[in-house]
Order: sequence, then structure tokens, then C-alpha cells
Amino acid sequence: MNLFKKIKDDFCNVGRNDPALHSKFELFFNYPGLWALFYHRIAHAIYKRGLRFIPRFISGFSRLVTTIDIHPAAQIGERVFIDHGAGVVIGETAIIGDDVVIYQQVTLGGVSTSHGKRHPTVENGVVIGAGAKILGNITLGSDCKVGANSVVIKDVPCCATAVGVPARILKCEKGLDPLSHNILPDVNKEIFHYLIKRIAVLEESVKTGNLKLMDKDDHELEEIYATFIKSM
Repeated sequence: MNLFKKIKDDFCNVGRNDPALHSKFELFFNYPGLWALFYHRIAHAIYKRGLRFIPRFISGFSRLVTTIDIHPAAQIGERVFIDHGAGVVIGETAIIGDDVVIYQQVTLGGVSTSHGKRHPTVENGVVIGAGAKILGNITLGSDCKVGANSVVIKDVPCCATAVGVPARILKCEKGLDPLSHNILPDVNKEIFHYLIKRIAVLEESVKTGNLKLMDKDDHELEEIYATFIKSM
């Protein structure tokens, strides 16, 4: 796809991802993420021709007016949507696929000063929640989700959910809207709930001396625990 077709798709893509858009006029004043992509498309095209100063100048100007920092060497696919956008940072060797949604304060950063691939690869259809930090040469598999303020430092499989600091990898529920990055399991709450139930069963068994009750409840708890582990 040529440069102008990509830019046109970026403008059309806002309406597909943001119900708050009520007129084309708003595109020019209320979507810094859109303009950051616009400047990046131009800077990246020039960067691929071997020039360095002009793309870096365009990138710097874009950062000044949009508060979004995208290195001109970063590879960004089609129909990417940066919502709100303030504080987003995308590093030099980052690779972003198609139909990706990125919210404000997201960082696709590196953890090394060595040359070569040191930033994340984000595959198609990924949703990255506000404030998430994706660090290092890792891969977010297609259609996965990253919860808000999570810190991801290892690969996330396709169609999975990453949540927490550092992020835990969970299987996502089917049938949810792909943008439902607010519907995330509370891993700590679930495991504490399990432990409290187990302690209650042990206390009841000690008080009554009814071991059959413990065997029955313990079996049910083991099933809950097995389901929990399977979801991880």
C-alpha cells in the first residue's frame, strides 16, 4: 500500500474506532494520535531512503505538537489507532502490525543499549491499555490484550491477556468485544478467595472432626484450583 493510501486509511480509521467522533472537522483538532501517525508516515518514508536528519526533524516537530514520540524507523502497519495519545512512546526497532489500538501513556521501549532489535513486535489486532509498558524484544501475539498500567517483559501468546506488574499471561474469554480491555481477571483476588475457602474448610473439619466433609469440600476446591491454574 502506498503512502497516501495509508494516510487516507488512518483518517477513515478514526470513525471505526471512536464513537466520540461526530464530524470530520474534529479530526483536525481532537486527535493527536492521528496526526502523530500522519507525520510518522512521511518521516518513515524518507527514513527508508537513507536520510536521517529530515525524518528526525519531522519526528521532533510531531512530538512537540502531539506529545507522542515515534522514532521514524519504527514500522507501523495499516489502520493503527492511537486513542488520546498523550505520552505514547514507540522506539526505533518497534514493529506494529495492522488494526492495533494503543491508548495514552503506552511505551514500546527497549531494555538494552545494544544495536539490533531491542523493541517489541506487536502483531495484528492487539489492544494495549492506557499506561501499559511493553519492554524489550518481545512479541505480543495477534488479537491479544494488555491491561492498563501493566508491565509486559515477556512474550504474550495470540488471543491471550496480559495483566499486572510484571504482567501475568492469562487466557482471554471468548465472545468479548476485542476492545474490552477493562474486563480483566483479578489474579490476586481469585487466589486469596481460594485460600480463604480452604482455611474455612480446614477449621470446620477440625472443630467437627468430620473428615468426610473435608474430603468433599477439598475435592471441590481442588477443581476450582485446577480451573484457575488452567486459565493462567
